[in-house]
Amino acid sequence: MPAKILRQVPCDVKDIALADAGKLRTEGAFQSMPVLQIVRKQFIKTQPFSSARIAACLPLTAEFANLVILLKEGGAFVSLCASNPATTQDDVAAHLARDHGIPTFAAQGVPPAVFEEQLNAALEHHPNLVLDERAILAAHLMLKRSDLLPSILGGVELSAAGISRIRGICKNGAPFPILSVTDSRVVRMVENRHGWGQTAIDTITRTAGILLAGQIVVVSGYGFVGRGIAQHARGAGAHVVITEIDPAKALEALLDGFRVTSALDASDSGDIFITATGGKSVLCRDHFTRMKNNAILYNAGHSNVEIDVEVLARLANSRRPTRDLTEEFRMNDGRRLYLIGEGRRVPTGLPAAVIDINSAVTGLAVDALIRNQSRLEKCVHSVSEEIDRSVARIKIDSLHAKLDRQTTDQERYVPNGIE
Repeated sequence: MPAKILRQVPCDVKDIALADAGKLRTEGAFQSMPVLQIVRKQFIKTQPFSSARIAACLPLTAEFANLVILLKEGGAFVSLCASNPATTQDDVAAHLARDHGIPTFAAQGVPPAVFEEQLNAALEHHPNLVLDERAILAAHLMLKRSDLLPSILGGVELSAAGISRIRGICKNGAPFPILSVTDSRVVRMVENRHGWGQTAIDTITRTAGILLAGQIVVVSGYGFVGRGIAQHARGAGAHVVITEIDPAKALEALLDGFRVTSALDASDSGDIFITATGGKSVLCRDHFTRMKNNAILYNAGHSNVEIDVEVLARLANSRRPTRDLTEEFRMNDGRRLYLIGEGRRVPTGLPAAVIDINSAVTGLAVDALIRNQSRLEKCVHSVSEEIDRSVARIKIDSLHAKLDRQTTDQERYVPNGIE
């Protein structure tokens, strides 16, 4: 029997009848989000968002749906659109609209014109806060809906790509104070290093149908994501090679026990090439011409320009799909190179336990923004150490681990610098 509709709200979803399935999916994800459960209970009690009108542009998945529900149950009026129509879960969108009364404007695979209409619909209630991924709403406000900017008190951005985009549009500061979730230490550690590290390796092994043990994996970029990929690949038995342009990161990779060389030198021996740099043409003609037969290419970065797919296609005699999400490029000399996901990060999603940390930090960042926005300059701000410590402490408790406590003498002790 369908759930009772709480109230009729404006929405643009694929099919409201999908809401029952979305409810099950969202509630199932919530069970793997213990940190968000604690924060939600706190916000239901304190109602910190009672004056907030939030326009949110997020990945519309069951995991992020629980973040939106937290904001609403904390007192906010929230309208929602999707940051990536390709990954939108239509049943979850229907559930949010029907069962939580959240104006939701999202459907999987909508064309660009409809996507822009949905962005405008999410802004119809004249929000005073923006919750964003990849600065989609912020850029839309700055470039196309500047009439709404005076009412925006602040924003929270989830991605590094979004922060870069804002700084690219605004050479001096930002249109309103913005808290950067991606600068959170716990988010970088859990999401980028462990979440995307595990997800990239899982995606490659499942999609390509390979045994990773014994393979030579070349990872370009040794930031948080690259480091996580390298560690997970080594843990699965692969021989890992790192390529880097930053000498400090290259040194770190060396001291972590990885071989470090140039991408060109690694091209001759690599079995699997993974890019995680955020840069352009990390793998290009010079690399493709040297790669051995059956090499696999995968981009784990945010941008789809890290692997030069156009050049790869021009070098190939033929191009055809093989397995799901995998294309074979046959070179003039008979070699076959395999590209996963058209050179884009495959939208397999992160585990709920990873989104749990991100969502908890985001919820607390929105709370901090509301409390402090009048004192914040119009620029990008990092999430506070207090939020990081709070989320980390809740997560530690959920894992049944224990922290040490300082004694009174230890708290009072001040090192004098003399050994």
